[in-house]
Amino acid sequence: MSCWGKIQQSGWIFPTVILCINGFFTALRPSEPFITPYLTSEIKNLTLDEVTNQIFPVWTYSYLALLFPVFLLTDYLRYKPIIILQGISFITAWLILLLASGVPAMQVLEVVYGLATATEIAYYAYIYSVVSSDHYQRVTSYCRSISLVGYTAGSVIGQLLVSLGGVSYFYLNVISLCSVGVALIASLFLPMPKRSMFFHKKLSKESPETAEIDDKPSHPPTTNEDQGSHGDNVSPAEIVNAGKLSEPDILHSNSHKHFFRVLLQLLMDLKDCYSTKQLIYWSLWWALATTGYNQVLNYVQVLWEHVEPSQNSTIYNGGVEALSTLLGAVTSFSVGYVKINWDLSGELALAIFTGLDAGALFLMRFIPNIWVCYASYLVFKSSYMLLITIATFQIAINLSEERYALIFGFNTFIALALQTIVTVTVVDSKGLGLDIVTQFLVYACYFAIIAGIFLLRSTYIIITTMCKRKNQQRTDDPPQNTENQAPVEPGETHMDTHM
Repeated sequence: MSCWGKIQQSGWIFPTVILCINGFFTALRPSEPFITPYLTSEIKNLTLDEVTNQIFPVWTYSYLALLFPVFLLTDYLRYKPIIILQGISFITAWLILLLASGVPAMQVLEVVYGLATATEIAYYAYIYSVVSSDHYQRVTSYCRSISLVGYTAGSVIGQLLVSLGGVSYFYLNVISLCSVGVALIASLFLPMPKRSMFFHKKLSKESPETAEIDDKPSHPPTTNEDQGSHGDNVSPAEIVNAGKLSEPDILHSNSHKHFFRVLLQLLMDLKDCYSTKQLIYWSLWWALATTGYNQVLNYVQVLWEHVEPSQNSTIYNGGVEALSTLLGAVTSFSVGYVKINWDLSGELALAIFTGLDAGALFLMRFIPNIWVCYASYLVFKSSYMLLITIATFQIAINLSEERYALIFGFNTFIALALQTIVTVTVVDSKGLGLDIVTQFLVYACYFAIIAGIFLLRSTYIIITTMCKRKNQQRTDDPPQNTENQAPVEPGETHMDTHM
């Protein structure tokens, strides 16, 4: 107990431990790699077309619609209530998944799951409001890595239970429900932050506007003499209401002004963030590639189910997800030890590895073998994790610390907007409603186009840089006399000889 008391008294260890417990059990969902087989099994009795074209697209729409409001509420409510809301949303989603059936019920499930996904921003932003900047690097690594460990552990547990224990997908979802329930309980013990990024920067101190309101004396009752001297400038409503404006009304009006001032500050910060071409191009890749990445992750289980139906054989979705996550972590970690000129070669790396992603998707499309699909997915996910780490690093070095969440959140918002367009056009039954094999052909071509764009861009950068270096060398080299040059008499200049 004394050890626990010391942890609670520490400035950063206690909230970090509680948040890591929350993050681990939130990510520990053994049923996640087996959602599509579960929905198409006899338990739910849904078809692949219904899952692909009518159910999964709802998540994209709800996520996009909820992301910006949740972002503002996260800052306004100071994180903890939104983390609790995330736990409630996950529990609700899994209760629907276990107890309800039919397409409409699963569409409601996707809306709730979209809310849970949108609230993840609170988890990653909370810790910066309760610890000092000296511990940012350490707590960030803890919170992000523990989620990775939880997701990997959940995938491994799910695969072992299915392959070795023959456990039903239904009971995997029961385990997931219990896990997110533990995460919700842990979130209740988080300390309530006293500040946030925008709305509560100096909550512990009295705001200047509030101080001005408190210092000003209340308006005295209006006299006849005052009405006579100022009657031409004061409306009747102002005369009647003079001296009768209550303090709650003043604070309410003040809060509205503060809210709009925060929105204006957000717009100004976004304008400053995208002030350099380099940052714009990295953010462009982020948005474009994340759009395709999310689409592949959402529908890759459908492709696996099409290639190798789970009713006919044992599937290894959990093992593949766990291995791909670990490979992604290794490739991301390796970025910190690569010493190259990212300004010169960074976009070339984007082009090469995005092209590798396109090649992996083409293999998944044209070779209907489950092991080829699994191997291609490992290449695809690890390549994306490598590139998103590079992009995150390149964007971060051009930003001030307090703008990280803003720029990353806005890039994610753009990616979701693009993903919504792709979903409506390609996936949704109200659009083209393409089958899953044709969808992956579209995704492969999409990544090939992105690779082509950045290959042209990187080629232009390399050629331009080489030309500048050659011109610089010519400027730095001293002029040399040739043998045919006429001798110059003493006191005579070269200009004199030409004249």
